[in-house]
Amino acid sequence: MKKSRYIFNSIVFWGISVCSVYAQQISVKASIDSTHILIGEQTKIHLEIAAAKDQPLQLPVFSDTLITGIEILEISKMDTTDIGNDRIRLNYDYLVTSFDSAVYLLPPFQVVLNTDTAYSDELALKVSTLPVDTESKQFYDIKEVNKPKFVWLDFLLSALPILYILFGILLIAAIAYIVYRVYYKKSLLPFKKEEPLPPHIRAIQVLDAIKAQKLWQQGKIKEYHSDITDTLRRYIEERFEIGAMEMTSGEILGKIRGYSDVDNSYDNLKQILILADFVKFAKYNPLPDENELSLMNAYLFVNMTKQEEVSVELKETEKIKNNS
Repeated sequence: MKKSRYIFNSIVFWGISVCSVYAQQISVKASIDSTHILIGEQTKIHLEIAAAKDQPLQLPVFSDTLITGIEILEISKMDTTDIGNDRIRLNYDYLVTSFDSAVYLLPPFQVVLNTDTAYSDELALKVSTLPVDTESKQFYDIKEVNKPKFVWLDFLLSALPILYILFGILLIAAIAYIVYRVYYKKSLLPFKKEEPLPPHIRAIQVLDAIKAQKLWQQGKIKEYHSDITDTLRRYIEERFEIGAMEMTSGEILGKIRGYSDVDNSYDNLKQILILADFVKFAKYNPLPDENELSLMNAYLFVNMTKQEEVSVELKETEKIKNNS
């Protein structure tokens, strides 16, 4: 009988010891800095958790509110401290506020370790509105909205962006107009249109430039004869209205033979064109006298076929005579 009682007492003691060990695995404490705040003020809730080291904990999880009416502004970083005996202490804070006046009862914070759950004590927080002194303060009706005084400086400053835009548009328009007049009208001021030079004068000027360059004397035989024939081709186009720039030498000679003005200078033109074709296509190297002859014949052809320009005064005189 004594032996049975001993065994029973041992089992009960062992069970109580085991329960005590599990009960000591985790503990939770909660405290608050101030239990009474005004609307919009802030206070901190401190949470302290003691638990076995290296054991998974399930801590309280909140979004942006602790309970309805209590908003969480910030959750501090967790502070971990080793307290010995394979146990640690965790500390962190909740910064909270409220914008509704009431007395709030905060539920216990719950922490789970394995199958063991621990709860903190309940906390209370009173939120009050600002006191209104209705005895010493006098209240008035809402005043009408006053019109601000018109200030020219304020008006000009507010209109500056619009003025800048208008000035920029005017400036761009002025620049565009000037560019148009300069590049398309050639001048901002009215001017008398210059009469183009007669074809024979332009041809003589070009031949003078060819003579001054002394190309054949520098060994540039092909360039020399090409410049002379190109000058005559342009002259023939303008003087006789023949598309000489696109014609061969034979086509030009055949076409121009029908003009009576060319009878006395036809052989001069023929010598120039044939010699130039020999130089360009047969790589013929003419003698110095032949080079000089081509330039001299070019002058003769232009001078003998030029069309004399009637002066402006003579034209006006003939016009008056015809009208009378």
